[in-house]
Amino acid sequence: MDTTQRALNNSQGARYLNIVLGLWLFISAFAWHHGQAQFTNTWIMGIIVAAVGLISLSVPSFRYVNTIAGAWLIVSGFALPRANSGTTWNNVLVGIAVFLVSLVPSLAGRTTGSTRRVTA
Repeated sequence: MDTTQRALNNSQGARYLNIVLGLWLFISAFAWHHGQAQFTNTWIMGIIVAAVGLISLSVPSFRYVNTIAGAWLIVSGFALPRANSGTTWNNVLVGIAVFLVSLVPSLAGRTTGSTRRVTA
């Protein structure tokens, strides 16, 4: 496997990781007691993060929507009323992960510095 293929697999892996993080957010909304605002925010953001991750597999630049979603999760973890600190830290840590993973570059449409010639 050449380096371009390995990098492409890594960028696709980042999209899949955001899908998993979104699914975790959705599940975590129902896993323990949340305040009403945090509950609603968590399950909605879970769906958004997972859906954006899925769309980003086909439309790589769409991943930046998850950059915004990750930032919102970090801010909302502290801004919204909460029933316990576990919810806050879950959402903040997942938000940091979503934010960072969304910044992993996609290689779709990129060209490498070297081109290979095929001669007959």
